[in-house]
Amino acid sequence: MSLSQNPVNILLVDDNVSNLTILKEVLDRPEVNIITSNVPGEVVDICLAEDISIALIDVKMPGLSGFELLNQIKQNPLTENVVVILMTGYSMSSEEVFLGLSSGAVDYLFKPLDMHITNAKITSLLTLVNYQREVEKKNKELEFYQKDLFQAVEEAKKGKEIKENFLANMSHEIRTPLNAIVGITNLLKTSELDDQQKEMIRLMDFSSHALLGIVNDVLESFQIDAGKINLDVTAIDVTALFMSVADTMRPLAVEKGLVLHHNIIGEVPAWVKADALRLNQILMNLINNAIKFTVAGQVVVTLKVGEINDGRTALEFTVKDSGLGIPENAIKEIFERFEQVQDKSWQKFGGTGLGLSIVKRLAELMGGSITVNSVLGEGTSFIFTALFEHANDLVTEIEQPLSPTADELSDLSHVRVLLVEDNVINQFVAIRILQQWNVKVDCALNGLEAFHKVAAQKYDLVLMDTHMPVMNGIESTRKIRTELPEGKNNIPIISFSASVIEHEQKEALDAGVNDFLEKPFHPQILHQKIVSMTKGRANPSAG
Repeated sequence: MSLSQNPVNILLVDDNVSNLTILKEVLDRPEVNIITSNVPGEVVDICLAEDISIALIDVKMPGLSGFELLNQIKQNPLTENVVVILMTGYSMSSEEVFLGLSSGAVDYLFKPLDMHITNAKITSLLTLVNYQREVEKKNKELEFYQKDLFQAVEEAKKGKEIKENFLANMSHEIRTPLNAIVGITNLLKTSELDDQQKEMIRLMDFSSHALLGIVNDVLESFQIDAGKINLDVTAIDVTALFMSVADTMRPLAVEKGLVLHHNIIGEVPAWVKADALRLNQILMNLINNAIKFTVAGQVVVTLKVGEINDGRTALEFTVKDSGLGIPENAIKEIFERFEQVQDKSWQKFGGTGLGLSIVKRLAELMGGSITVNSVLGEGTSFIFTALFEHANDLVTEIEQPLSPTADELSDLSHVRVLLVEDNVINQFVAIRILQQWNVKVDCALNGLEAFHKVAAQKYDLVLMDTHMPVMNGIESTRKIRTELPEGKNNIPIISFSASVIEHEQKEALDAGVNDFLEKPFHPQILHQKIVSMTKGRANPSAG
């Protein structure tokens, strides 16, 4: 710690002027500024005016003793930090010594003064004062830095909120028209079409889902940055998940003229603890990437069992393609956001540059890692490795891909739904889908209108959009739950929203929403939720 270079002000107080003169000469040195006074009544004012750090005060003075002066200095909040040494020329009792020290003096000097001892004590006190000054200086700097840090944190929070609000709005604004496109596409699929029209619908379906994938990647990347991705670890049949992913992606490979093989090497544990959704996301992203950048040949997906230790197994998932290969100097870059291989042969495949970045960060979140082996012109292998804890004592089923059946999409003519949606096109799409199952549909254009309709009529379920004019879906849900009578206030409500921002979902849950349905949605998911939400309600819409 460096000591302060500013002179230290020392005050000498004695009614004997000769004593003051001698003491001043003895203590004089470059690093101090000595001030003297033989008038006790002006000492406090001098301390204030001259910023006194050390005061040597005679005990026995006419009018005002050294003890009384000491009390005045210590009782004033502006001078209480002055370091005081009492000087006395007569023998003092232990009670008197105790009185001075307990009143705030740090030491005594006895007359006649030993100048060597006096100088040594002043030198020690000067060191102490300079350390105190340095501490005060650092404290002030710390306060300044704390203010700057606080301001920076507040600005960061504000920037984060602005970014989150922007992404929420972007999600809503993009997903809303996408919902219309996907919905109309689904409706057209059920129409009578010739081969050319079927092909156009297929292309429209592919393009809309590709655009939806880009939106999801942007939001997923933001949520990972914000630390809002939490793993939902359950017991899963990793073999079934692996084979399901391979089977799901195989048609995409076949459509491009490629062959997709899958292999399992070793004895895979029956059940492991993992986040099925995130593991599925990693594998599908890697396989989709391999298919995308492979012009001819094959994609081989392998699950290999590694070391088994302490109830955990190392599993290695490899996705190998016969594609273009990646230049060695570009391998590190491909995992960075928005980075792509700067080569014309790669750029023609397009993409956002987010997919592999998300895969890498999800792998790290799962405690695993991603490595790459690639040879230009021969192909690339992406290897995801992680340790998985065994979960043989739990029983869980892998969620199977949706496949419409007559039983699942059963007639729902007994159900009456209130659709709360301000977008006319999305309203049209939802009504047509619901009418395919003979659902009775009523509409409201905002949350306030929805509240009044639920209050006046009987419904089995409410499909509630989130972002609407007049009153949004969260406010409307809260109003229904808190202001309507029993029997009305417990109506099932599905939040029907184009926004996937986490805090909005939490607000909706807190308001009383029962479930969520993201836009764009798969008709079968909506059907399943309606069946689940209305099951067991005894003639809810009767009367």
